[in-house]
Amino acid sequence: MALPPLFDKLRLPAVGAPQFIIANPDLVLEQCKAGIVGSFPALNARPEALLDDWLYRIKDELAAYDEAHPDAPSAPYAVNQIVHKTNARLEHDVAMCVKHKVPIVITSLGARPEVNEAIHSYGGIVLHDVINIKFAEKALEKGADGLIAVCAGAGGHAGGLSPFALIHEIREFFDGPLLLSGAIATGKAILAAQVMGADLGYIGSAFIATKEANAPEAYKQMIVESGSSDIIYSNLFTGVLGNYLKGSIVNAGMDPDNLPTSDPSKMSFGGGEGSKAKAWKEIWGAGQGVGAVHEVVSTADLVARLKREYDDAKRQLCGR
Repeated sequence: MALPPLFDKLRLPAVGAPQFIIANPDLVLEQCKAGIVGSFPALNARPEALLDDWLYRIKDELAAYDEAHPDAPSAPYAVNQIVHKTNARLEHDVAMCVKHKVPIVITSLGARPEVNEAIHSYGGIVLHDVINIKFAEKALEKGADGLIAVCAGAGGHAGGLSPFALIHEIREFFDGPLLLSGAIATGKAILAAQVMGADLGYIGSAFIATKEANAPEAYKQMIVESGSSDIIYSNLFTGVLGNYLKGSIVNAGMDPDNLPTSDPSKMSFGGGEGSKAKAWKEIWGAGQGVGAVHEVVSTADLVARLKREYDDAKRQLCGR
């Protein structure tokens, strides 16, 4: 099954992941202009009325860009909705997506048929985060159009399965849009995701170290200076297992090698934070692919590097 037509504008088969706090209109716009899907969590727009303004800005600026660059139009954008029952903003935020006809909605932490139906009402598509086959089957049963396989090594909330296993098993019963998340920070990794059977690479941590990202400079520098051994997998901070930078845990006065576990029932996204008030603000999420990030650059420069690496890898693979 081919990807939906709205992906035809992509100049690189990649999606910028919707990172809490980090992703804002500045980052999304640059990602889309560079030719990949840009995305942000609806909860990043605070107060909730700001979401309307953000969507107007993104639509208007991309329309103007497309008019000025008819030969290289922008890629579509996406909004992430946390559909967990604790998200008190969900109804409002979905209504904003319907109002603005957001082309792609990414749903996380639950599968809700009414959300899918709302997005389908105007022709939008829904991609759902999954960490295992059970959740993948449930998401499709409830109307998701595509899946994002969140595998071991992904930044923030992440699964524990190898991408080789999860992609293969999903492809045994689903031939629709499939994205791969997990330590993808190079063009080679994007191509590898496609070779395994995914359609698109899903990239988060590398975009934290960009000039447009809404992250403290210390966070960006920690991304640059860290490697895979500096990533800690824990459910302490939100109640859901995720990957975090060891340095930020140390700076918060905790021992990263002796973290207690959290009660998943304490998970809460109504206010955009989980069981720990400092999660995401002082305890910084990142994936195992940070070792490929060596400097803070513009989003345009990062995507250009990924594109060069992707094209080179494809040539080398074909040459073999």
